[in-house]
Amino acid sequence: MLIAVIAACEIGFWIVLAAGLLARYPLRLRRTGAVLLLCVPLLDLVLLAATAIDLRNGATAGTGHGLAAAYLGYSVAFGHSMVRWADERFAHRFAGGPPPRGRPKYGGARTRYEWREFGKAALATAIACALLLAMTALVDDPDRTGALTAWLGRLGTVLAIWAIWPVSYTLWPAKPKERADRAPRG
Repeated sequence: MLIAVIAACEIGFWIVLAAGLLARYPLRLRRTGAVLLLCVPLLDLVLLAATAIDLRNGATAGTGHGLAAAYLGYSVAFGHSMVRWADERFAHRFAGGPPPRGRPKYGGARTRYEWREFGKAALATAIACALLLAMTALVDDPDRTGALTAWLGRLGTVLAIWAIWPVSYTLWPAKPKERADRAPRG
């Protein structure tokens, strides 16, 4: 059941985000759009409440509970940038705004971008781990929370793999490809 709540929250995120942006730009209802966009984090509260209620009602923690913690961590850490990403595209398409910013492709700017994204992933992992530990303390029964502690290692593994990108861009910064017509002749 908790997996269905997670799926509903993810679908709800995109529906509320689209509704807020549609109200804001094509319909030019800026206040309504702003209110709808402010409602996006409420979906995280719904998932948090559903998870806590499920555990308080005696459920044994399982994959859904760990996934809920991971979802909440990543939603909190990346939610604002996802809203900004969508807002830039809607503003460009429907309100004559500037073209959306893409991620930098080369050099120090790309390296900084990768480290910033890694920082968000580290924050997401910290939030998810804190939620997992809070759920474990809430239940206070090791027999019912074994699945939660397994998620700590999974989240750490994801973060370690994520670190490959910023480290590789730090050691080997991306450079523009040399055009064939400008290649040195030999």
